[in-house]
Amino acid sequence: MFPPFTLRYSRLPERFFAPFDPVPVTSPRLVAFNRPLARELGFDLEAFDGEEAAVWFSGNVVPPGAEPLAQAYAGHQFGGFVPRLGDGRAVLLGEVTDREGRLRDIQLKGAGCTPFSRGGDGRAPLGPVLREYLVSEAMHAMGIPTTRALAAVTTGERVVRGIPEPGAILTRVAASHIRVGTFQYFAARGDTDAVRELADHVVSRHYPELGKLSGNERYLALIQAIQARQAALVARWMGVGFIHGVMNTDNTTVSGETIDYGPCAFMETYDPGTVFSSIDEGGRYAYSNQPWIAQWNLARLAETLLPLIDSDPERAVERATELIQAYPAQYETEWLAVMRAKLGLTLEDGGDQRLVESLQEAMHQGHADFTLTFRQLCECAHSSAGDAALIELFEHPEGIEAWLARWRERLSREPATPAERARQMRRVNPLYIPRNHRVQQALTAAMDEDDFTPFEALLAVVTRPFEEQPGREAYTLPASPRERVFRTFCGT
Repeated sequence: MFPPFTLRYSRLPERFFAPFDPVPVTSPRLVAFNRPLARELGFDLEAFDGEEAAVWFSGNVVPPGAEPLAQAYAGHQFGGFVPRLGDGRAVLLGEVTDREGRLRDIQLKGAGCTPFSRGGDGRAPLGPVLREYLVSEAMHAMGIPTTRALAAVTTGERVVRGIPEPGAILTRVAASHIRVGTFQYFAARGDTDAVRELADHVVSRHYPELGKLSGNERYLALIQAIQARQAALVARWMGVGFIHGVMNTDNTTVSGETIDYGPCAFMETYDPGTVFSSIDEGGRYAYSNQPWIAQWNLARLAETLLPLIDSDPERAVERATELIQAYPAQYETEWLAVMRAKLGLTLEDGGDQRLVESLQEAMHQGHADFTLTFRQLCECAHSSAGDAALIELFEHPEGIEAWLARWRERLSREPATPAERARQMRRVNPLYIPRNHRVQQALTAAMDEDDFTPFEALLAVVTRPFEEQPGREAYTLPASPRERVFRTFCGT
């Protein structure tokens, strides 16, 4: 059933990981399977059998050619450095080459207590597994770089997180699972050789165009390349109101993919200070802080590469600092590109940043829903007949009424027709997102009643985020006061 494994990470020195076979579970049952992704990866779907798949995706049987391992890494968690983290409950089976020739990791998350478990049980509750499945696939459908969900399996066992909950295992697919924290693990040990080998591995896997560079220029260029992807990624998060919740350095990939959907959520009422994570008590990873936390994380990456940049420490710091200081301008460029597209703007104008910021101010003042505001603007771009429905989204409409006049003046200098502009805007402004209350309803039904119908229905909706889906209008609506979810939780 599995495509052939192409083992790359397991060929690195053994201090990069700990060999580890998944711990078998009692009664594995396949509850979700991503057939389009499986086809993309080269799985033999003609031979697919649900019961057999449950055995593979639970880790009860290791696929032929796989060499399971737990990766080593460190990380800054909420600003505090932990020198030894690693995969405490995840097992990398290996890499496969997909139908487009891309190398993809296949990992089992919740596969047992590894040497990096730090006192944990190595397992995953069903709720967080389904949350990651839903949100990562929604993000992919919105065109945002992300790890993917291939399968979810219940284990027939209970996992205690305050109370006993059904256990589950997620099969996660990624361009790779290498993180800023992977570099930090070796830098903290003064292992410059390992840092160099890891950097060269990352260049080969993710940035082969840098392979022609030699010496310190390769590692400076690597920082620049990773920084460019992170700036673009976070700008796209901001464009859909996504709040990651745990932007630790061990959750920052060098590939530029979103990883670890723990206490993540999508903002409804626009407020730049929004925090959902139950463990983010100080608001470090609030919505508006995400761009600057990304820069902070990139600075930590640059620190690990200083010995490779220049033998003179002061010169190395100077050159790395120059790169990191370029991040705000890079991010602003990416963010403005995202926001211009959302507002139907194709030309650049010096007043565009202020135009976007004034819309955000009106949304904040008017307690407007982030997703519905931008979606309704698609109708307003087509005709002023859509203005009334937009204004109804605002508790205090004065700001949006004034803003609409400024926006229309700006649109008058654009070449597209109103109909063309509206079509373009509908391609980038989702109508459906995994709203927190809908996600929670789906998880509760699965956990408490073994009913996966709400999960399957929500997944079907959010993986077609830009299309109008007749009969599913209720999925566009924000939570009612009694349905609101103010806190989300990590599954560890």
